[in-house]
Amino acid sequence: MNDIKNTQSIFIEKNNSLSPNFSKSELLPVIAQCADSGVVLMLAYMNKDAWELSLKTGEAHYFSRSRNKIWHKGESSGHVQRIKNIRIDCDEDTILLLVEQKGGAACHVGYKSCFYRERAKNAETLICSELIFDPKEIYK
Repeated sequence: MNDIKNTQSIFIEKNNSLSPNFSKSELLPVIAQCADSGVVLMLAYMNKDAWELSLKTGEAHYFSRSRNKIWHKGESSGHVQRIKNIRIDCDEDTILLLVEQKGGAACHVGYKSCFYRERAKNAETLICSELIFDPKEIYK
């Protein structure tokens, strides 16, 4: 069996300053996952400025495609995400944040996870995440 050596991969692995590669795209996908339970909370996007703010503050900042601006997760609800760990995939174009979710809910419609619905085999929609708050009470 031949050993295949990827010099770029070796360089990446030995780099002490792991960062996402924003030269591939201005917006990179970010998965926020509960550091304690492993529950996937949400998927969002970061640009370089949101990345830098997240590193500086220790709390998740994302780029809102619908509002076309950076937003601090929890700025309205108080349900901030404190970053416990950051992982970046092998291509350096996807970010995984292991977070402590304050307030218990990541989803703006009140659920613990934005992935609160499940499509059953019979095409029925099932709720599979806990409802934490009423959004009408939070976002007045």
